[in-house]
Amino acid sequence: MNETTGGDTTMRVIYVPVADRPECAVALKTAFSLGHSVGASVIGCHIRPHRDSPVALSSGFYQFDQNGNETEWQVAAKPENGKKAQEAAGVLFSRLAEHHGYKIFARPRAGPGAVWMEKTGAPNKVIGIMGPVADLLVVSRPARNGGGVARMFLSAALLRSSRPVLVLPQNGKTAVGKNICIAWNQSVEAARAVAAAMPLLLKADTVSIVSSGSESQFGPSSSQLATYLKYWGIKAERFTRKGKDEQKEVLEMYRASESDLLVMGAYSRSRMSRLVFGGLTQHMLEKASIPVFMLHT
Repeated sequence: MNETTGGDTTMRVIYVPVADRPECAVALKTAFSLGHSVGASVIGCHIRPHRDSPVALSSGFYQFDQNGNETEWQVAAKPENGKKAQEAAGVLFSRLAEHHGYKIFARPRAGPGAVWMEKTGAPNKVIGIMGPVADLLVVSRPARNGGGVARMFLSAALLRSSRPVLVLPQNGKTAVGKNICIAWNQSVEAARAVAAAMPLLLKADTVSIVSSGSESQFGPSSSQLATYLKYWGIKAERFTRKGKDEQKEVLEMYRASESDLLVMGAYSRSRMSRLVFGGLTQHMLEKASIPVFMLHT
């Protein structure tokens, strides 16, 4: 186990968008488990659009299948279903909070606790308001075939909060954060992700640093990162590959290190007025079924 410095772990608020769905139960279980580890409160928030305004969600968030039928979000948003969905989400949150030994409080407090919220509005706007005042957001990875609702919340968390986001497989069955792997490429984004993940790194049993390809870019090498982590009392093992296939090699090193969480920076590029993730980031978001801790600023 890593030797902690005894200082403040700086993670006090974990925010989880909640619906009465199996993947939300996975996200909540992970959030409460991490909350116990770092001494953080968990905020569960059910988001629903305005009852009397069907255009409360921007057109970009309205999803339809190939036959023109409404997706899950529009069905749940209808008045006759919205109240039931909200109540069911609250029951799920309460049940899991109790199971993990968390007391539910109506008001914020300095010590760890569970807080339930119900907000009305477009998910991107609500998360854009609530996300920046949390230390970590926990969301589910969209299903490969569909997942319009999960994709909506993932995009909002990554692009609107400027805070670290933990992206979980929908059917996650293992604990997260005991063995952490850092994907390192000498970039500022990766360094910011490491800094944001420090509360978790300090609690981890093992930490690994993986790098793919030459480390000839401007920026600290993986060995320099390992040296930096020693100042925090963290001993990190390094894994390197030649860089022929970054996506494949990072996953290979992640598995070789027997990790349960990947920490990495999230990169973006502007195209036709849309923010699009590319390369390793997109692969980890859409195809890799592993827990990923990302930060996009």
